[in-house]
Amino acid sequence: MLELEPQSAATSASYYQNANDFNTALLVVYDNLQSQVNDHFELIEYRSDNLFIAAPTAGSQDRYNLDRFVETTANELVLDYWETLYKGISRSNDIISRIDDVDFDADLKARYVGEARFLRAFNYFNLVRLWGDVPLVLSPLGPESALSKGRDASTEVYNAIFEDLTYAVENLPEQHESADLGRVTSYAAQGLLAKVHLTLGNWNEASNELDAIITSSQYGLMPGILDVFDVNNELNNEVLFAIRFNKEIVGEGHGRWFANSDPVTSNPTNQTLLDAYVSGDSRSDAIAFTQIGTSFLLNKFLDEQSIVTNRVGNDYILLRYADVVLMQAEALNEIAYSPNGPAFTLLNSIRSRAGVPDLTSTDLGNQEQFRAAVLKERWLEFPFEGQRWYDLIRTGTAEEQILQNQGVTMQLHQYLYPIPQSEIEKMNNPEIFPQNPGY
Repeated sequence: MLELEPQSAATSASYYQNANDFNTALLVVYDNLQSQVNDHFELIEYRSDNLFIAAPTAGSQDRYNLDRFVETTANELVLDYWETLYKGISRSNDIISRIDDVDFDADLKARYVGEARFLRAFNYFNLVRLWGDVPLVLSPLGPESALSKGRDASTEVYNAIFEDLTYAVENLPEQHESADLGRVTSYAAQGLLAKVHLTLGNWNEASNELDAIITSSQYGLMPGILDVFDVNNELNNEVLFAIRFNKEIVGEGHGRWFANSDPVTSNPTNQTLLDAYVSGDSRSDAIAFTQIGTSFLLNKFLDEQSIVTNRVGNDYILLRYADVVLMQAEALNEIAYSPNGPAFTLLNSIRSRAGVPDLTSTDLGNQEQFRAAVLKERWLEFPFEGQRWYDLIRTGTAEEQILQNQGVTMQLHQYLYPIPQSEIEKMNNPEIFPQNPGY
């Protein structure tokens, strides 16, 4: 008859008492993003034609299998990312479901909900792109309810994403005070909303959101590509949203991304990508290596280790202005090809920054040629930034690009990952929780 709450730890029911409690809970949701970066590298970068593993080594079999399109339903990297994404969703749901029960400033409350809904939408956007139909959970679930929750149609998931991001755009500030720098803004929400529309081929809707960002003049291109990733100037004018790290605080730094002992013999960068840069393209410098101590570090993620924590602190950029520019170029071309029109101006602004010649309608004489040029420009602009695999699956070009650039054959069903086998067995109900076809 007695239901005693644990005396040694706060429960969700008892924890939320004031605005500060919700702020702390939100920081935990942001913290979950830090946990996603390595999983994101594995499932997006190694899956794409950016990285190539010549042979598996001790501890890299799952990564090799992803890279070569021979993964099984028991792949631990697939499971790790699935679990991390749903952990972030669960934390967002907890905040959203309980905030109306606590009395504090209405504008601050709306902002906190906007942040939680943006982060939930971001997690669902990754889930639906990688697995297709997934369980759509928008409020806290108990263990029994969770075991009866089946996979929902991707259309329902996208509708929830649109609702979350629309709320975020309407309720988040355009900028934050210095104490809150790095938290999501309305412009970041618009950028992500545009990317969702772009993924679904909603060209006019995507263009409208992107135009609002461009005409705001709040963002712009940095002078050089390495300026974007300068650890001494993070959250610069090109960054709409990034996962933040701090190497001087224990637990808030990270290991060196893509560091190796010999960039000649152990460089995982696909040679086809390296060869795709024309002479003078400054972006090739960003994926070259610099030696620091006994390690060689990718220039894009160059940072000195902290003497306090022995960690580095590069932020991981999720959305930057160059992406906004290239998305708008793509959207405008899909709406209507225009010889030497605004889409060309946008595309060439990225090329000009890189130091390569402009393209004109003489080079790209129709919509299809411009479409291919934008896809290639995105490949050269965003390697190791978690973009390439998503670009390949949304454009339906993964099979040809992977075969052409990596010499690996993929099957049509591998546009989606398998549902982790442990989840299939836990649910044990193929009617509401089937495995993806082909696995």
